[in-house]
Amino acid sequence: MLEAIKKMLGMGPATDFKAILQKGGVIIDVRSKQEFQGGHIRNSINIPVDLLTSQLSKISKDKPVITCCASGMRSATAKSMLLAAGYKEVYNGGSWLGLQHKIGQ
Repeated sequence: MLEAIKKMLGMGPATDFKAILQKGGVIIDVRSKQEFQGGHIRNSINIPVDLLTSQLSKISKDKPVITCCASGMRSATAKSMLLAAGYKEVYNGGSWLGLQHKIGQ
């Protein structure tokens, strides 16, 4: 039970986002277009969370996917949506600024 709660809160083992990108992973930034224009991770793809299901064709199911947003809430929703749509390797990167720091950009 404790492990499930830790996983839900993102307190499990650290994810190596750099390694995921080196494997060909893609970053999907699910913030609004305006938020994305205000700053984003280089080479990330902007698909606002409310448009995600209609734009799944832009995201390969053959590559790992990292979602990010402003705080981690929308990216968690996006992760759930992608998993429900059949994507196998999806990670919540949390805030785009935090993720940017973790991948060294």
